[in-house]
Amino acid sequence: MTIDSQNTSKKTIEKDDDEIDLMALLWVLLRGWKVVVFFALLGLIIGILYSRYVNPTFKSDAMIQIEENSQGIAALGESISDLVGSEVSKAQTEAELIRSRMILEPVVKLLHLRIELGNPNIDAIDRIKANHIDTQMNTPKGVSLKSEEGRVQVSQFEVSRAYLNRTFTLTKTKTGFVLTDGFDDFEGQIGQAHKFRGTDGQVYITVNELPSENYPITITKQSLKATIDDVNSALSVVEQGKQTGIIKLSMTGSSQEQVTSVLNQIVLSYIDQNQSRGSEETTRTLTFMQTQIPALKDKLENSESIFNEFRKKYGTIDVAKEAELLLTENSQIDTQLNELKLKKADLTTYYTNEHPLVVQINEQLTVLNSRKREIDNTIADLPEIQREFLKLSEDTAINREIYLTLLKNYEQLKIVKAGQIGFARIIDLPINTYKAIAPKKLQIIVLALLLGGMLGTMLVLLKNLLRNVVKDPESIEGKTGVPVVATIPRSPLLSRIGKNKQAGKRLLAHLDHNSLSYEAIKSLRTSLMFSMPKQANTLTAFEKTNDSNELQVGQQARVILITGESPGVGKSFISANLSEVFAQLNKKVLVIDADMRLGELHKLFNLSQDQGLADYLTEGSSRLAKTDDASPALTSSELNVESFIHSTGMDGIDFMPRGRHPHNPVSLLMSDRFAQLMTALKTHYDYIVIDSPPILAASDAIILAQNADKVLMVTRYDKSIEGQVVYAVKQMHKANIQVDGIILNDVQQGPMDKYSYHYSYAYGDTQ
Repeated sequence: MTIDSQNTSKKTIEKDDDEIDLMALLWVLLRGWKVVVFFALLGLIIGILYSRYVNPTFKSDAMIQIEENSQGIAALGESISDLVGSEVSKAQTEAELIRSRMILEPVVKLLHLRIELGNPNIDAIDRIKANHIDTQMNTPKGVSLKSEEGRVQVSQFEVSRAYLNRTFTLTKTKTGFVLTDGFDDFEGQIGQAHKFRGTDGQVYITVNELPSENYPITITKQSLKATIDDVNSALSVVEQGKQTGIIKLSMTGSSQEQVTSVLNQIVLSYIDQNQSRGSEETTRTLTFMQTQIPALKDKLENSESIFNEFRKKYGTIDVAKEAELLLTENSQIDTQLNELKLKKADLTTYYTNEHPLVVQINEQLTVLNSRKREIDNTIADLPEIQREFLKLSEDTAINREIYLTLLKNYEQLKIVKAGQIGFARIIDLPINTYKAIAPKKLQIIVLALLLGGMLGTMLVLLKNLLRNVVKDPESIEGKTGVPVVATIPRSPLLSRIGKNKQAGKRLLAHLDHNSLSYEAIKSLRTSLMFSMPKQANTLTAFEKTNDSNELQVGQQARVILITGESPGVGKSFISANLSEVFAQLNKKVLVIDADMRLGELHKLFNLSQDQGLADYLTEGSSRLAKTDDASPALTSSELNVESFIHSTGMDGIDFMPRGRHPHNPVSLLMSDRFAQLMTALKTHYDYIVIDSPPILAASDAIILAQNADKVLMVTRYDKSIEGQVVYAVKQMHKANIQVDGIILNDVQQGPMDKYSYHYSYAYGDTQ
């Protein structure tokens, strides 16, 4: 093969390995379908219970429009708008304002939202059964809650700071009610206001209704911050679109009437505050004018009185044309100066002297004062009487103009205040829809089903990752270095009968002789026969001539040790059925149950476990202990092996059971008596099959393997752990024992089994 073809073949093999890994992962999931289905159904049940346990959630909506400017003052004229000023409010700013304590606190107080009522008599099962429980309703009259025993209604509940967020219990009695927090008990009358003094402060309460007697109801007074936080958690305030000035308010809760009522009060609280804020500027201006009008009126009357006295004294003065012009201009300047001073006084109530409007007025005042000084200097040249006349007439005119202007503006602002509506208006008030927005039961159930299935899938994959069971013969061969000499399929008929605990265990030859399992056992027999080394002839221990004690010449038996890495792998099943197929070849077979602790091989032959290997070895040890050191060794005849070997009722098969449970099985197997027993038995049988304890459970298999020609390890498909099998083989290798083959037992064939191609196929009658 060329280098290119080798590389191509290598890439193809790697690609196939990747595909096999993906398929193996799929088979793992398919094999664990019961776990996946179980968790999916568990998730489905939890989803259904949760959807019934959770109270339905309802929602109410409202909409508010925020106008850029207030139009009330501007509608009366430019001068009034300039006098009062304008304010711009953006929707985003107002949205944050709605969530503030300034807006929500009046709502909390009006609806008694700090009072919480609860029904401790309803448990989780009741919630699931009812699918909905009643919640409290807050109104300006108080807080109420419906229960199966009647209605609760509390119109007042005020406590000291130490009692905040502490749960009290209300219980109706024959004479009234009892309020307790576990330490203090307060008794009162229904329908009356009460003031109690406890160890931590005072309690004010008015109970209007209670359910039947001895039916407790919990009541709690929350702190203001906790209540406002709860309201904000259920409240949503967002601007619809971008810079539209439309604010949408939404509120969710477990009662449609409750959320609608609370949201409605929040909207009204904000509108009231907005109107108050919009008219605050006008109110301040009116207050200022009310203080100035009487003073200006007195000043005008005083100037008119002085001017009249001057005219009476000197009569009418003929003022020159130039003086009239100067007087008129000076009068106009004074009027402008007084208006600017009035406007400046109003502005300085809101702004500092550095504000642009204030600076602009100061500049105008400077110009007008400069012009006034020029006029005053010109008038100074007039005669003294004319100057006095001009001065008095000028003062009177100025005071009259200021007074009339202020009085006119005052009346206009009163009209503005009466019609001022603020810059926010209600578009939609909340209404009851009675349509639950949560829980979305179908989505919850489907999601719970999917999550349960995902959890089951993860557990199956995790179990497969942490517990790498035996499935792939090639993998076991690669990790242990021991060939898999046989794969024994599961016998469906034997499995069905095995589920019946009253049914006795039976061999494949008697129960399912046409099955793939039986054919696989025969294939194992063939493999062992051709792999066994040829033995030299030896003397037979039990067959004697008619008239002499000389032993006959025969062929030495082949010893096959059947063991496993752990209990439950089916080594007894393999031992019994392998012995049966050897006996079919007219071979004399002895089956020894060497698991003197928990061996159950006798059940397959329907025999008793008594008078077996443990009894033989224990009896021999006691007899040897009584023998003196000078006495001769026990002979084979003195061992009396025949009484410990039983006929199975099948031609060619004898059986030595495990006997009663000894306290030292390892010591018995290491004794000389067991070695003498094996030497004697080898001369009497063609095959000896020894069923030994598991390697990882006891060291018996290592001792028994010293007398075996073939050591076979049984492992169970989809149950045995690969790591345990590898460790068991290493333990045997450390004892210088070669494991000759691995038998993969109980292999299951089906569409979900990846390695079903290792099956043998029955050839013959399958009816």
